[in-house]
Amino acid sequence: MTVLPDDGLSLAAEFPDATREHWQSLVAGVLRKSGRDVSGPAAEEALATTLQDGLITRPLYTAEDAPGDGSSGSVSSPGSFGPPGAAGYPGFAPFTRGGRPEGGAVSGWDVRQRHTRPDPARANEAVLADLENGVTSLWLGVGAAGVPVSGLATALAGVYLDLAPVALDAGDEFGPAARELLRLYDERGVARHQARGTLGADPVALLARTGRETDGHTEEAMALAALCDREYPGLRAISVDALPYHEAGASDAQELGCSLATGVGWLRELTAAGLSVEAACGQLEFRYAATADQFLTISKLRAARRLWARVAEVCGAPAAGAQRQHAVTSPVMMTRRDPWVNMLRTTVASLAAGMGGADAVTVLPFDHSLGLSDAFSRRIARNTSTILLEESHLGRVIDPAGGSWYVERLTDDLAHAAWAWFQEIERAGGQRAALRGGLIEERLSDTWRERSGRLARRREPITGVSEFPQLSQPPVERDPAPGPPGGGLPVVRRDEAYEALRARSDAHLAATGARPRVFLAALGPAAAHTARATFAASLFQAGGIEPVHEPVSVDADTAADAFTRSGASVACLCSSDALYTELAAPVAAALKSAGAPRVFLAGRPGEHRETYLEAGVDEFVVAGGDAVAVLTSVLDRMGVA
Repeated sequence: MTVLPDDGLSLAAEFPDATREHWQSLVAGVLRKSGRDVSGPAAEEALATTLQDGLITRPLYTAEDAPGDGSSGSVSSPGSFGPPGAAGYPGFAPFTRGGRPEGGAVSGWDVRQRHTRPDPARANEAVLADLENGVTSLWLGVGAAGVPVSGLATALAGVYLDLAPVALDAGDEFGPAARELLRLYDERGVARHQARGTLGADPVALLARTGRETDGHTEEAMALAALCDREYPGLRAISVDALPYHEAGASDAQELGCSLATGVGWLRELTAAGLSVEAACGQLEFRYAATADQFLTISKLRAARRLWARVAEVCGAPAAGAQRQHAVTSPVMMTRRDPWVNMLRTTVASLAAGMGGADAVTVLPFDHSLGLSDAFSRRIARNTSTILLEESHLGRVIDPAGGSWYVERLTDDLAHAAWAWFQEIERAGGQRAALRGGLIEERLSDTWRERSGRLARRREPITGVSEFPQLSQPPVERDPAPGPPGGGLPVVRRDEAYEALRARSDAHLAATGARPRVFLAALGPAAAHTARATFAASLFQAGGIEPVHEPVSVDADTAADAFTRSGASVACLCSSDALYTELAAPVAAALKSAGAPRVFLAGRPGEHRETYLEAGVDEFVVAGGDAVAVLTSVLDRMGVA
C-alpha cells in the first residue's frame, strides 16, 4: 500500500501561480495569429459578449469578479445582505440562494402542468392522466383561456383537491372562477387549511394583455386576498405574472423590473386595505419565463428573490421576503416548424428553472405553439421534470449554481439592471400608469426590434427554423387552442419572421405542386464547395426555398443546362475564394445566358466584387447578413404571394 506524505495534497505547489495577466498574454498571442493586435485587458475584452440590458459576459471569471457589497442603506439600490458579495443562506434574507432553508432537497419543485382544453370532460381526462403520472399540481385555464367556469367541477372530477394544488388562470373571470373553486373545496369536504394553490387574480396582467382593467377587478382581487389571509392559509390570491412582458419581447431585466413594480403596487393596495406587509407578501405568487439560456434563467430567478427581499426589507418585513416563484418554459422560444426540437429547449429551460430555485415549474409541451397538446406531448413535458428530479437528482442540491463567480456576477448585474428599470417605472407612476402611458410598450418594442435584427441575421440561431430547416418534414397538426385576448401588449415569437416566409412557400406549394427553388451552382471538388453549399442550402430553406444541388459540381460549360433542368428560378454560386477567382465570372455569365433572373454568390467578394458584378452576380449572401430581407426579396422576385 502506498502512503501519501503529509503534503500529498500540495502538489500544485510545484507549479507557478497562474495570474490573470499571464492568461491575457496567452489570449493576445492567439488573437495576433488572426490579425487582431491587442494585449492586456483589451485581449480579454475582445472575447467578451454583450447581452441585452447592457450586460457583458466575460471569457474568464475569478474571485476578483465576485460581486461587491451592494448594500447602501438606500431604497435606490437592490442592496445585499451580509458581508461584501455574500449571497446569504437558503431560507434567509436576501433569499438569493432559495426561499426555503432546505432548498429543493426534500421534494424538488412542484411539477405544475398547464391545461387549456375548453371541453371540461376532455380536460378532466388529461388532468387525471397527468396527476396519475408524476404531475403534482394543476395550472388551469378558465373562461376564455380554457374550460368555462361552469365546467370547473367536471374538469376537476376525481381530483383530490386536498392533495393536488390548483392554480387558476381565468383572465377577467378570475372572480367567478375563484368563487367556484372555493365552492368545490367546501362541497368536497376539503378543510380550509388544506386548500393549496393560487386563485390567479391578476388585474395588472389583464391590463397588459388586453389594455383594459376596471376598478372592480382590483377590489375583487383585494377581497380575495383578505379572504385567503383570514380563512385559507395555503391559498394565495394574486398572481404577479411577468409572462405578458416576456411575450411582448422584454429582456430579462425588463421582465424582472415589471414584476417588481407590479408586486410593489400590490403591497401598497393590500396594506392600504388593512393587511400587514407580511400578510400581503404571503398573497403573491410571481411567475417568470424560463428560457434555453440556462445561465440567464438561473441568474434571473436568483436576482428576482434578491430584489423582492430588498423590497420586503425596505417595507420593514425582511423575513417575509421569500418570493414564491412559478417558472414557465418560454412560449417565445417555441417554434411551429420542427417542433420536436422544442423538447430540447424545454429540457434546458426546466433544468435552469430548477437550478435557479423555482418553487413550481411548468414545462410547456413541445406542440404548445400549434394548438391543444395531445397526450404524448403532455407525457414528454411532465417526464422532463421527472427525469431531472428522479434520475438526475437535481432537487437534492441546494442552489447548485451558487458560488460560481460567473453566476454570482450575472445575478448581481441583472439585479442592478432590473432595479434601474423598476425605478423608472416607479417614476412614471407605477406599473399601471406605465402601461397606460405607453412607456412599457415603447421600451419593450425597442428591445424586441433589436432582438429581431439578431434573429434576422441569424446571430441568434433557431435550430430547425433559421438553421438546418427540414422542408420535407410534414407539418404537425393540432386542434386550435384558445387564443390570447389581444388589445394590449403585442405577442411575439422568435420564429415569426421565418414562419411568414415558410407560410408563403407552403401556399405556393399548395397552388403549384412545387416549392420555389434555387439552383446551387457548386464549383470545384466537394472539399472546396461543401461548406458554402451547406450554408446556402440552410439559408434558402429557412425561407421555404428548395435547394437543388444536382449535379454535384458545374463549370462554365455545364452550368446553363443544369440550371434549366433544375426548374429553379434563381441560382447561387458556392465554392472557395480561390476557385471563385477562376470560375465565378464565367459560370455567372453562363447562368445569366440560361435565363437566371437572379444570381447569388455565397461569401464575401473582397477585391473581386466589381468583376463578379460585371459577370452577372447580382447579390452576395454572407454569414451575418440579413437573411429575412434576402429571402423576402427572393420570394418577391419569384412572384410567391
